[in-house]
Amino acid sequence: MSTEMALSDFGMDPMPLRRLTKRQKAAVIVRLLLAEGIELKLSDLPEELQTELAQQMSSMRFIDRVTLKSVVDEFVEEIESVGLSFPGGLEGALNVLDGTISPATVARIRKAKGFNFTGDPWETIAGLDPARLLPVLEEESVEVGAVLLSKLKVSTAADLLGRLPGPRARKLAYAISLTGSVEPAVVDRIGRAIAEQLDAQPLKAFSDGPVERVGAILNFSPAATRDDVLEGLDAEDQAFAEEVRKAIFTFANIPDRIDARDVPKITRDVDPAVLITALAGAMGGPLAPAAEFILGAMSKRMADQLREEIANVGKVKPKEAEEAMGTIVSTIRELEAAGEVLLLAGDDD
Repeated sequence: MSTEMALSDFGMDPMPLRRLTKRQKAAVIVRLLLAEGIELKLSDLPEELQTELAQQMSSMRFIDRVTLKSVVDEFVEEIESVGLSFPGGLEGALNVLDGTISPATVARIRKAKGFNFTGDPWETIAGLDPARLLPVLEEESVEVGAVLLSKLKVSTAADLLGRLPGPRARKLAYAISLTGSVEPAVVDRIGRAIAEQLDAQPLKAFSDGPVERVGAILNFSPAATRDDVLEGLDAEDQAFAEEVRKAIFTFANIPDRIDARDVPKITRDVDPAVLITALAGAMGGPLAPAAEFILGAMSKRMADQLREEIANVGKVKPKEAEEAMGTIVSTIRELEAAGEVLLLAGDDD
């Protein structure tokens, strides 16, 4: 007795191909792929399609082997006939164009189309700069903040929690303990609201804040200009001036901000003549500690050799010394940007 006859005897007639709708055929393909152990990311589908798929699968019983083969053959034929596919929806198109059009253009497109997030909003949120999430934790209710922290990577959540004032951080930490009973639909709505709120934020004209921009400018300014500007900032806004001082990194900051183990890496990238000019210009003045720090971090043989060459150079012009020191500072900044050198906080060992 065949399987089909056996099913018929039990009142469960196999479903022939001609009676299957397109959505039922899709359910067959999904069921077959899952049975073969293939992982499918169906969460990217619109919710109504996910619901329809679940309902279709719950209402179907059996199909015979001939029908299954016909469904698979039809599916494969349709796949093979596709020459090129385009992403469905605006978000899919923007993902394909990511990196080829400007963020300002993306923002205008979304605003013009009244764009709403599709798929899992928490994936979008997880890919954002954590700094953009900080205002949400500061301004939204503790319940919303607790859900946000619970959906982030532990390391990211810990970093954000550490940036908050103590009382606020404690409230959020306690609220996390109450999120166990929150329904998935509520978590999804919170995620969509946060994602849309962050997407609606106006684009900033500058990627860095004012402190970083002023600090970067003064880093490459002559010492006299830098001191004069800082003195003026002290008179206008002492708190801002103090933040700018923290953002500035100069030759004089090397002993406090550079790990001695990184000095050989830095000096390797600096022209020897420039290094000698900078060290010679620093010796015997207020910048001598920085020069001694650099020499002390080298091997004794290398340091002795440099001291001899510094003695031979003698006195250098202040402008030449400052330019050489600026080159060393630029090298350190480049290595820091590349992740090869870490600037210490100032009082760190």
